[in-house]
Amino acid sequence: NSGGGREYKTLIERITIQKFNPELQKRNLETRDQRQKDFNTFVTQLKTHAKSDKSIWHSIKQSETTNQKQVDMRRKAELEEAERQKEQIRKELAEGP
Repeated sequence: NSGGGREYKTLIERITIQKFNPELQKRNLETRDQRQKDFNTFVTQLKTHAKSDKSIWHSIKQSETTNQKQVDMRRKAELEEAERQKEQIRKELAEGP
């Protein structure tokens, strides 16, 4: 096994990886776990969306919209907290020692 002790799951994967130059082989192995996690997350989400009574594309779009709203709300809350902290610091500096 020329993959530095790493076992490959399939013959095709092993043959394909062996055709890479050593630098690409190393980079591929370093990112493999993250790519596998991302793929598993994608498949899990796909299965969840497939259970919906709506079309899978509509379900995914709705999920993306909900996720974006949550990100926006979190970002807004963080900005408000940062502004509150700045104001508190200004007050403390204005009051002096």
